[in-house]
Amino acid sequence: MADESLSGAEVDGSRRFHDRRDAGRRLAALLDSYAGRPDVIVLALPRGGIPVGYEVARALGAPLDVFVVRKLGVPGFEELALGALASGGARVVNDDVVRMYRISEELLDDVTRMEQAELERREHQYRGDRPFPELAGKTIILVDDGLATGATMRAAVAAVREKAPARVVVAVPVSAAETCAAFRGIADEIVCALTPEAFHAVGLWYEDFSQTTDDEVRDLLARARAA
Repeated sequence: MADESLSGAEVDGSRRFHDRRDAGRRLAALLDSYAGRPDVIVLALPRGGIPVGYEVARALGAPLDVFVVRKLGVPGFEELALGALASGGARVVNDDVVRMYRISEELLDDVTRMEQAELERREHQYRGDRPFPELAGKTIILVDDGLATGATMRAAVAAVREKAPARVVVAVPVSAAETCAAFRGIADEIVCALTPEAFHAVGLWYEDFSQTTDDEVRDLLARARAA
């Protein structure tokens, strides 16, 4: 059963983060109850979630790994998500978008196959041949740089649930208030450092929201493993 508490209301909503590393350090302060626990694993969504997750994992003394999620975009309107895929084969579909744009099952399957191939490519690129960590019985903290609609994170939670963890925590620096609240019924705990009323977009809450590169992802994952 999900927690009834919603973290982040006490944070000044006018404060922007300098960059994702700063956001990760500030987010970690809200997760200090998980520090030093041997059952905790931080899984960060690439690419923007990796710098955030790196700082969270370092502050908590927890291992960091990557959890790849791919948005399923509406053909011709790719920025509009009709769903998402995550490592482990989980697929989340927005039925309202599917109905509105009259997406056939065949077209949905075509989009899924294309994004599945890209998901597998990225997993190999970031993780190489390293085995995925054992999640059964663990407390999993899923981290991204922010939540707008939450479709990508919903897919991540669904996929992690299939691995039988003891607890799933979703933690982000900034989120639309309604999206953060919705995750109370999806995750066991949701931690959003900022939930501004005038949300608009994740990037507006960062002074530096430049794209995280594949090289940066690989570097941070390597540094986390060496720590």
